[in-house]
Amino acid sequence: MTPCNAFYRVTSSVYTGTSAECGLTILASWKAIDNVTKTVEGKAWLSQKWKLCSPLTNDYDVLNLKQWVSELYVNLAMINYPYPANFLTPLPGNPVKELCKPMKNHTEDDLTLLGSVFKGLNVYFNYTGTSKCMDVLSSSAPTLGEKGWNYQSCTEMVMPMCSNGVKDIFEKQPWNFEENAKNCLATYGVQPSIYAIEKTYGGKNLNAASNIIFSNGLLDPWSSGGVLQDISKTVLAVVIPESAHHLDLRASHPKDPESVIKARKFYKNWIKKWIFHYQKHSTRDSNNSFVKQQIVLTI
Repeated sequence: MTPCNAFYRVTSSVYTGTSAECGLTILASWKAIDNVTKTVEGKAWLSQKWKLCSPLTNDYDVLNLKQWVSELYVNLAMINYPYPANFLTPLPGNPVKELCKPMKNHTEDDLTLLGSVFKGLNVYFNYTGTSKCMDVLSSSAPTLGEKGWNYQSCTEMVMPMCSNGVKDIFEKQPWNFEENAKNCLATYGVQPSIYAIEKTYGGKNLNAASNIIFSNGLLDPWSSGGVLQDISKTVLAVVIPESAHHLDLRASHPKDPESVIKARKFYKNWIKKWIFHYQKHSTRDSNNSFVKQQIVLTI
């Protein structure tokens, strides 16, 4: 099973790789939020400064805000495409770079730092300039249909995720299977089967499989649980350094990185080989069957 800290570690690398100061600013922002929202006045200030649709009134609201922002960072890392796109929400090309531009000094005082962070968040939730407020009570990816994914992660697609604020830019958040199982039961009435996928598909023990290409972009947080090395001569791994989430499966674009273009050519060549090999053997088997029928008829 994938280590629980892997997902957020890869997510963090997308930001720190873009700007070390950006990563440090995001990391510092969690404590800044806590400091500012200790008072009623602070909650009101942040609600106004960040243009929240629903003002912060208690500690639960603050926790929900931080979780929403964390999810935003994950989503933006996933869709960090080199050209404008609207997969989850309308965004400019290289959106992580755009988000990081205002986050230049992690040593700023709390109020100034949170002002800088908001300017960055604005790239995600209001790039078009049409959003009147930031709705942290809704999903940060409303077009994704994530409830289905949440249900899957509570049944057969169990993926441990944790963060520690040391090797990543997120708050410390442990992963506990028992606690996760309780939440799944309360929300969906189901219990997670932690090894279901491994039992069904064999995990990484795929020596008996064939004709599979596992492709992973290193800018995609999900690559943390991907197959990154060849399993056999016909179960292959393609690692794409410059690719975010399924960039290689999107339509071609003039700004596609060279590594993505090469990956697509690799897929095409191998799939052609598989089809040719299948058709060759299919024709041979068909001819053998015809010969056998002729022999039977002759006898």
